[in-house]
Amino acid sequence: MENSDLDFTIERLGECRFSFPQQGGRFTDDGERILYDTQVDVIRRMFREGKEPPSMEVAGPREKIFFDPSSLACGIVTCGGLCPGLNDVIRAVVLSLSHHYGVKKIYGFRYGYEGLVQKYGHNPVDLTPETVSGINKAGGTILGSSRGPQDPVEILKTLEDLRIGILFAVGGDGTLRGAQKIAQEAARRGQKISVIGIPKTIDNDISYIQTTFGFETAVSEARRATYAAHSEARGARNGIGLVKLMGRDSGFIAAFSVLVGSEVNFCLVPEVPFGLEGFLQALRKRLEQKAHAVIVLAEGAGQDLTAQTGECDCSGNIKYGDIGIFLRDNIRDYFKGIGMEINLKYIDPSYMIRSLPANPHDSAFCLVLGQCAVHAGMSGRTNMVVGFWNHLFTHVPISLAVSKRKRIDPEGELWNSVVASTGQPRNMR
Repeated sequence: MENSDLDFTIERLGECRFSFPQQGGRFTDDGERILYDTQVDVIRRMFREGKEPPSMEVAGPREKIFFDPSSLACGIVTCGGLCPGLNDVIRAVVLSLSHHYGVKKIYGFRYGYEGLVQKYGHNPVDLTPETVSGINKAGGTILGSSRGPQDPVEILKTLEDLRIGILFAVGGDGTLRGAQKIAQEAARRGQKISVIGIPKTIDNDISYIQTTFGFETAVSEARRATYAAHSEARGARNGIGLVKLMGRDSGFIAAFSVLVGSEVNFCLVPEVPFGLEGFLQALRKRLEQKAHAVIVLAEGAGQDLTAQTGECDCSGNIKYGDIGIFLRDNIRDYFKGIGMEINLKYIDPSYMIRSLPANPHDSAFCLVLGQCAVHAGMSGRTNMVVGFWNHLFTHVPISLAVSKRKRIDPEGELWNSVVASTGQPRNMR
């Protein structure tokens, strides 16, 4: 899709007839927008071609809102894998609904979309400022989570029964696709239900969103693993520190963990294929020259090399082979075969990282993200996610957010910086 063809139009439920409950403060005008493209030459070219440069709505409180807060009930659901900041987002949504709008009834649905389907028997919990007090200090989600799609018709029945006007769905690609189906089914039935997505992916791989919550915490904690790997590698002759990080299809955590310091010598990500022989020869050369090496790899790297079962998880994602174990064993076998002694330490901190509480920056990010989600829902917007672009919070249609996965560009600035930092060969095929 050409940039000039991007459509950031946000669906609305209808006219906003109620006033924002609080007096004072700054309101965001519906006409406030931010350009998607930031390169001057691109913008000039579009104007020369008579095209309107694509732009996003700026998030924030509106002076006029769609829902009457005095009679409104809202729901929150968290889906998919854990991620630092989930509790922060829940807390932010509850506090904003309660304090900014005076909403009295807020339901938390247990165990993902299962909690919205009555046959599973997960009773919703009442969320208040008191029940969410302090939850941001803990990792995970107080609501629990699950994977896999559920019937939007059954979900809408629960929303109808509880008279819920806004559903906040916190999750990644699969969760957002589910939210899109719920919004579409509600629209088909003529129901005035707002569905607002809050993008959650520790891999930072949702399109048209600059960064997602939890990513900075993940990189910060990954740094601890790479530092440990470097210490272990330097402490032994021909020492090798091998660190596997999260990143199924996008290697952003691995790439940024490299840029935190200068200790990593090889970074392997899904976006840049490598050959086993080419990599092992490059590793051997590194050991012959420096007598130690640190390797960081994303979990989705080198999947063409590993044995895969072809099985899928509940969300329909292919279960990947364990590239960490595969590479560890092949490194050992290779150097044993050439009679070169090595000392290899393998570190996999994946589940430790994703279950941690958010760091201070991510916590602040989650607070504003949750507030912006509430403002969007109260203004009658639907079938959208709250994004972050050029350091401003924005509104993005779910259809665009799930249209493709954000990935590292092997010819882009980020990967060039990674290669420059590691000194690894650009081609290890």
